[in-house]
Amino acid sequence: MAIHETYLGVSTLLLAFLFGVIAEGNFYKDIDITWGEHGGVKILGSNVLVLSLDHSSGSGFRSKAEYLFGRIDMQLKLVSANSAGTVTAYYLSSEGPNHDEIDFEFLGNVSGEPYIVHTNVYTQGVGNREQQFYLWFDPTKNFHTYTIVWNLQRIIFLVDNVPIRVFNNYESRGVPFASSQPMRVYSSLWCADQWATRGGLVKTNWSFAPFKAYYRNFDAKACVWSKGTSSCPSNSIAITHNTKGLDANDRRSLRWVQKYYMIYDYCNDYKRFSLGRPRECRLSRFS
Repeated sequence: MAIHETYLGVSTLLLAFLFGVIAEGNFYKDIDITWGEHGGVKILGSNVLVLSLDHSSGSGFRSKAEYLFGRIDMQLKLVSANSAGTVTAYYLSSEGPNHDEIDFEFLGNVSGEPYIVHTNVYTQGVGNREQQFYLWFDPTKNFHTYTIVWNLQRIIFLVDNVPIRVFNNYESRGVPFASSQPMRVYSSLWCADQWATRGGLVKTNWSFAPFKAYYRNFDAKACVWSKGTSSCPSNSIAITHNTKGLDANDRRSLRWVQKYYMIYDYCNDYKRFSLGRPRECRLSRFS
């Protein structure tokens, strides 16, 4: 399986040049602490950030900037040891009841058991588009890169530049898509032991607290939205990039991940959607 130095034929340096946007983020300048400000969030230098969770509080942050299309990369090292009941969330979201959202959520587990990577896409306030995966490595031992590519054609989730999920834009066929609401980057570390591990059967063991998740190399090659205007021209590569979809190597990688590491796909949950699967599930998912 090929791990690409470039993404879909366009180098990351060229992306940064053509976007004319933020790259190589600085946590001091680029994020606001949303909760856990009394010691729950620590910034080490300008490029490493630590979230912590104990019995009293979790922690979180969000980007100062809002984005409308682009590529967001973040390197994470997840909570180690017994992380059952903890959730490390890393996602894009707009505001309001009819918000759009693109989610990575990392569901902790008891020591020695694999993390579950939970993904979801919300459009106009409605989600219910979950796919879940195991990873092909231990995400607590080293930093790994988790990426969201978002443009007018599709949303792509990547892990270490390997595509694991694609959500295509089928607005022309009546499927809502995140195409107009600017979103911020959010992340948080919190306790969700009422549902996160085996449906809430395994509770958080607070003797392992404080739980810590590590972040570095926040990199937003994306169109910044400010005062109703975008930093990118209408023909920007951030908006038009990837019109032809995944290349052959990317499609092979995607099929490999979905064959060997996917553990839940809403499109295959016929019991849940007994009256008929969502429309996008009946259309091509690998274009």
